[in-house]
Amino acid sequence: MTMNDRELAARVGEAMYAVDRATRDFLGIQLVSCEPGRAVMRMTVREAMLNGHDICHGGLIFTLADSTFAYACNSRNVNTVAAGCSIEFLKSGKAGDVLTCEGVERVLQGRHGIYDMTVTNQDGEVVAVFRGKSTQIKGNVIPESA
Repeated sequence: MTMNDRELAARVGEAMYAVDRATRDFLGIQLVSCEPGRAVMRMTVREAMLNGHDICHGGLIFTLADSTFAYACNSRNVNTVAAGCSIEFLKSGKAGDVLTCEGVERVLQGRHGIYDMTVTNQDGEVVAVFRGKSTQIKGNVIPESA
C-alpha cells in the first residue's frame, strides 16, 4: 500500500521534527502541520528572545520562517536545502506574542523551488514576510515505501 501525498508530507514533517533539536528544543517552535508544498509552525516569544529594544530579535523571527521553509520544501520527501532567502520585517514581536508562520510553495520546477512565508502574531497582524529559493539534493527525508 502506498501513501498519498498528504500522508507522506505529514510523515516527513514528523520525521524531521523528531530530530530537529534546534527548532523543537532550543527555540520551542512547534510544528502545526506539514502538507505537500506547505507547512505551518508556531513560536511563543519568551523574555530570553528579546533584544536591546525589548522586542523579539529579528534573527529568531527569521529562524521561525527559515524552519517553516525547510518543512515546506522537504514535504515531498526529496532532500532539499535553501539556496537563498530574504526577509522583510513589518512589525515587532513582543514578549508573550504567539507567532505563526505559514509557508507555501509558489513554484517547483526541476530541482528548484520558490516558497513564501508569512509570519503573523496572535492578532493576525503580519510581522514579517520571507521568500526562499530551494534546491533539491540527493536522497530522501524518509525511506521510500515499496
